Amino acid sequence: MNLIKHMEAAFLVSLSVAGVATVAIDMIPPAQASVPVIAENSIATPTRMAVVKVSAKRMTEAEKQQSMALERARRGA
Repeated sequence: MNLIKHMEAAFLVSLSVAGVATVAIDMIPPAQASVPVIAENSIATPTRMAVVKVSAKRMTEAEKQQSMALERARRGA
């Protein structure tokens, strides 16, 4: 019953909070987006293909089998 009795005051308080929040949000400057710097050689163009260099050794046949067995075990679990 107290809330109904003071509904006008509650409305005015919420309205003032919304007004202050609107003004505060409007004072925030807009974000300035920028394009990230990318190395010249990594960009693909219509005349040039991008090159990806992977420096890793190949797995041996035994390592492949072990990796596949481990993957199957994880899927089954």
